Amino acid sequence: MIKHIVFIKLKDRSPESVAATVAVMRNMEGKIPELLSIEVGADILHSERSFDIALVTLVPSLEGLQAYQIHPVHKEVIAHINEVKELSITVDYEV
Repeated sequence: MIKHIVFIKLKDRSPESVAATVAVMRNMEGKIPELLSIEVGADILHSERSFDIALVTLVPSLEGLQAYQIHPVHKEVIAHINEVKELSITVDYEV
């Protein structure tokens, strides 16, 4: 299995902006067959070095990760993130 983790820092770090983006990301739940689990959380510390949102997903394999990446629902999320993000980082590893 592959764990896919993304951290996102938004241009607009207001609670409303964070909540809207969290909602967009949570919208993937149950809509992408390859997603075995999805967890989306908003930062609670709000420090200068904090990222605003964390996404943690689990997919069955590298092939599953590739299928997830090109799924239309995920592409909608990527389009939204690309509009609102200041910076994002990711890590993928086998579990």
